[in-house]
Amino acid sequence: MSRIGKLPINLPAGVSVTVNKDNSVTVKGPKGELTQQIDVDIKVSVEENTVVLERPSEQKRHKAMHGLYRSLMNNMVFGVAEGYKLQQELVGVGFRATSNGQILELALGYSHLIHMEIAPEVNVTAVTEKRANPIITLESCDKQLIGQVAAKIRSFRKPEPYKGKGVKFVGEQLRRKAGKSAGK
Repeated sequence: MSRIGKLPINLPAGVSVTVNKDNSVTVKGPKGELTQQIDVDIKVSVEENTVVLERPSEQKRHKAMHGLYRSLMNNMVFGVAEGYKLQQELVGVGFRATSNGQILELALGYSHLIHMEIAPEVNVTAVTEKRANPIITLESCDKQLIGQVAAKIRSFRKPEPYKGKGVKFVGEQLRRKAGKSAGK
């Protein structure tokens, strides 16, 4: 029994959902527009201010897709209504970040700078204050895309467990290890 799939999705003011014949769902809102292809077995119906997804049978495959597509649609509705925001912190001596439009320039302790072009759907800002670690802020209406971009930035220098140096999410608790202990 899919408990998530059975829940209706409430549409906030200013958000509209349209379903095409090929089961392609488009969600429009103040923050943007997103499209998702839904499996043909899952039926999407839009009433006044709610969207309901129904599955044809109790097969394991249909149950799994029921909850999956309901979650994806809910993320789309939330994204176009309010948007998603991720913040990453650069922890380390000499680590810097600057953004010029959609180009993010990172200095992460390597012999060269890293230049990364960010997708146009994602807004990026880099803030460096005195006596504080640089913070990269990503904003978008697409939860999957913003997560991919954040994971790519993090992959340039993952936080290490001894001093915690690297790219981490703001508020993330890192698992720390003890260093070498003195010999006997």
